[in-house]
Amino acid sequence: MNRVLVFACAAVLCACSGEQHSDLKKELTDMTKDLRGRVDSLPQVRPYEPVPYQAENEIDPFRPSRIELAVAGGVGGQAASGKQPDLDRPREPLESYPLESIQMVGSLTQGRETFGLVKAGPNLYRVRKGNYMGQNFGVITGIDEVQISLKELLQEGSGEWVERASSLQLQEAKK
Repeated sequence: MNRVLVFACAAVLCACSGEQHSDLKKELTDMTKDLRGRVDSLPQVRPYEPVPYQAENEIDPFRPSRIELAVAGGVGGQAASGKQPDLDRPREPLESYPLESIQMVGSLTQGRETFGLVKAGPNLYRVRKGNYMGQNFGVITGIDEVQISLKELLQEGSGEWVERASSLQLQEAKK
């Protein structure tokens, strides 16, 4: 009896599954009958044609002797400026910090001389007119209650030294 019941169930399942998706199968067959696998041919590779270098007799802008020439005699007839940093003098501690990382935190007057109080890294320094600070050969030219004025020397790409005025403003205490 069990065998007959299992056989009957299997026959019913086979009958149902045969026609259930026939419309979907027919539509897929109709849509894919014109499709054929096709790969476009690769483009033809042209042979390499070297380009001749024609600037052999031109001036090389990256040659170190060109920069030395610019420093010695100037470029285009301009004489190099007489401003140059003194590279033989002993370096001061504040010259190892970029000027942007140094903060003016106050000023102090003793007698007729005004000193600036600056913070660089974890340390506090007392500076006066004539001291150097910053990495561009900055020398302090003046100190008052709200700012420290500096004169920096920067080297341009041509090798010429150019003077630039800078200042450090007093930083307000954070409350």
